[in-house]
Amino acid sequence: MTKRRDFIKKSMLGTAGITIAGMGLSAKSYASILGANDRFRIAVCGLNGRGKSHINGFSGQENVEIAYLVDPDRQLLEKRVNEFNEREGINYKTQGLTDVREVLDMKDIDAISCATPNHWHSLMVIWAAQAKKHCYVEKPVSHDVYEGRVALAAAEKYGIVVQHGTQRRSEAGWAKQVSDVRSGKYGKMVVSHGFACKPREGIGFEANSTPPDYLDWNIWKGPAEIDNFHKNLVHYNWHWFWQTGNGEMNNQGTHQLDVAYWALDEDVVNTHPVRVMALGGRFSWEDQGETPNTMFAIAEFKNGQQVFFNVRNVNHEGYKREVTNRFYFEDGGKLVDGEYISHNGSQPRDVKIKEVEIRPGGAFGSFINACRANDPAMANGNMADAHYSTTMGHLMNNSLRLGKKVPFNAKAGKFGDNKLAYEEYMNIHAIARDGMGVPEDKAEYIVGPWLEFDGETEKFVGKNSKEANQLLADPRRSEFDIPSPESV
Repeated sequence: MTKRRDFIKKSMLGTAGITIAGMGLSAKSYASILGANDRFRIAVCGLNGRGKSHINGFSGQENVEIAYLVDPDRQLLEKRVNEFNEREGINYKTQGLTDVREVLDMKDIDAISCATPNHWHSLMVIWAAQAKKHCYVEKPVSHDVYEGRVALAAAEKYGIVVQHGTQRRSEAGWAKQVSDVRSGKYGKMVVSHGFACKPREGIGFEANSTPPDYLDWNIWKGPAEIDNFHKNLVHYNWHWFWQTGNGEMNNQGTHQLDVAYWALDEDVVNTHPVRVMALGGRFSWEDQGETPNTMFAIAEFKNGQQVFFNVRNVNHEGYKREVTNRFYFEDGGKLVDGEYISHNGSQPRDVKIKEVEIRPGGAFGSFINACRANDPAMANGNMADAHYSTTMGHLMNNSLRLGKKVPFNAKAGKFGDNKLAYEEYMNIHAIARDGMGVPEDKAEYIVGPWLEFDGETEKFVGKNSKEANQLLADPRRSEFDIPSPESV
């Protein structure tokens, strides 16, 4: 906190009147625009990809002003500012900044939104909380388990609204499915299954090079310890490197992980799985990326319910896209894409449905409403929900990262008497073999160990715990370090 404030004091002395070409008014003159002080004022941080959705989402809200756009890529920043200021029907001008720290002590900024690479997400929540500003944060809320815990502690201590960019929390259709499942309409759920299977391509190789002069490389790196710049990092392919991303599991998969967690019984809400495992690999592409493009993972909770998760990204002839959630019940019935499938005559039950409440306004409108009410409980996907569902993905990834290579064949997946897990694994294996063309016994899976997790201490215990606990917190650069949960 002290480091951030010192930075702001120094930077504001030198940049109080700064404008970038096409960005219009200085901060001082901007504040005098008629009606500006009556608006809810927000800064959107991170302007590529999801950042464009944030700009569109917040600019469509009544009496909300996007006061600043923030990005360390000055070329992209200028483009987005000019695009915004040329819009019709907007009665104010936005400005551009390269460093979020410059807005955090501005008293007339009510909130920030974060659509940066993953390694920045928790830090922005923490800094926003310390500055007593609300924060809409893209998924995943954290890049590792520890920083997610610090972000949760910060949000709770300072009482800010945090809303996670898991838009399904704002969708009535998913809320209805979750309400039905949790109320016991289909009997006891045994497996909550998420799928993040969307076609992607390899990223090739990019040599280390000098960062472009329009990119503030120090700010882009932020807390991540990265030795060298290469073009596969900026702007999108950072997802596929462990220092900055979390692979598809906590990219697209965060949405489906969150729904899978949301549907679990209430007795495991705000708890972590007691054990996890994962297997998979990065097949076919032979590129620079590090994260798996094929993966099957299991998380088991203290009440015996399990979450399965599939990643399957390699495109091939006949590829079947599956970005969804399914639910499997004790009597063999299934809820598949919202449709109940009976097994041996199983039927839905006539039970009283306890509706899962969602707030109106969609993802962005509900956030603004919660901020105006100063009520964190009004967020659709609050900081606690975000931490617990996102951590599940981190734990699954941690198992894979500790895995050992074994021959690519049906024997790689061993799940004891868990017949359903074996069936799901074999589905993925058959697709990799027959669709992707991965040769039997001539390629390798990475098979992660079963890892036991103590949710109270948020530490691994038992076998392989020493190595696994080293993955709970990433190394951080000192300029962007974070406090402990106790001292935040």
